[in-house]
Formats: sequence, C-alpha cells, structure tokens
Amino acid sequence: MISAILLAAGQSQRLIKENKLIKIYKNKPLVNYALNSLIKSKVDKIILVLGYEKNKVKKAAIKGRKVKFIFNKNYKKGMSTSIKCGLNKITKKNKGFIIVQSDMPFIKTIHINKICSSIISKKHLVHALKFKKKVGNPIGFDIDVLSKFKKIKGEYGAKFMVKRLKKQTNFIKVTSGKIFKDFDLKKDFN
Repeated sequence: MISAILLAAGQSQRLIKENKLIKIYKNKPLVNYALNSLIKSKVDKIILVLGYEKNKVKKAAIKGRKVKFIFNKNYKKGMSTSIKCGLNKITKKNKGFIIVQSDMPFIKTIHINKICSSIISKKHLVHALKFKKKVGNPIGFDIDVLSKFKKIKGEYGAKFMVKRLKKQTNFIKVTSGKIFKDFDLKKDFN
C-alpha cells in the first residue's frame, strides 16, 4: 500500500485576500489538479491535510473513496506541521508514502505512478522527480524514512529530506521542469 499526503493547509499569503487552492484555474479549483492526478494514480489512499479555510477547501475538493480529509490545527506553524499531521495517519502496512503539494497543477498521474513504481522496487529510501539539475515535488519515501520526519520544523519539507538522504535517493528523470511550477501569485492563474 502507498499513501499520498496532499498538503492543502497553507495560508496563501502571497495571493492577497484570496485562497489560491479554491481559486479557479482553467474551469476548476486549483486544489483539484493534483488531487485528480492522485485519484487516478496507483496510490491507495490520499490524506488531504486541511488548515487555512478548511471548510472552503474541503467543499471545493473532489471527494472519492481514496480521499480522507484531516485538519492540522497547527497549520500556521509551517509546512512541517502538515506533513507530520498527515504522517500520523500512515501505518506500517504502507510500503511508502508520497508528499504532494496542492498548488502544483502540472503534476500528472504518470509522475505519481513513476514514484509509486520506484517505491515498490524497494531499492531506495527516497524517490524524487528530476529535470536536468532541478529536483522538485512530489517526492516519495520508503516507509523506513517515516521516523526521520518527526524532527522537522517550520517550513522544512520533503526536499529537505532529499538533501539529507541524497545517497539513498532514486532520481526519476522527467521531460519538463514545468511540473515543478507552483502557483503563488495572481499572474500564475492567467
């Protein structure tokens, strides 16, 4: 079993007076791009971590049998709190997990499935997408890495773990850096 933790708790601080996750991009809320790719993927369970404007984001998000909503009451203390909140729902039945950011609309099911296949192969602890020299999210982890996340704080996330475990990382080549694009500003939605 492989679970995904979809981070959807942030406060959209760079997008003035709007929550970017419920903002419409090409006819649907931004949160639903990554969520839809996860639903169609080989991932068995999606733990969607809510925080800021949790009811609005939950209402806008696609529902499905794979999707479980949880609330991070400490979301104002940074991304690491949302990761830890999601990891609390991961059991030893999992072979691994993938950490996904919900403001990245160009993540496709094929990318998620490549990470899943890499996790299943059990040859590495970390499974990261790479375009040329750039490493980006989403990032997969073997279940054995779970305990290492207990020490992260603030805005540290999955990429921090790639740096720490570089020698145990499988870098999965992708054909475009576009998938690493996250939406933070109004112009990103144009």
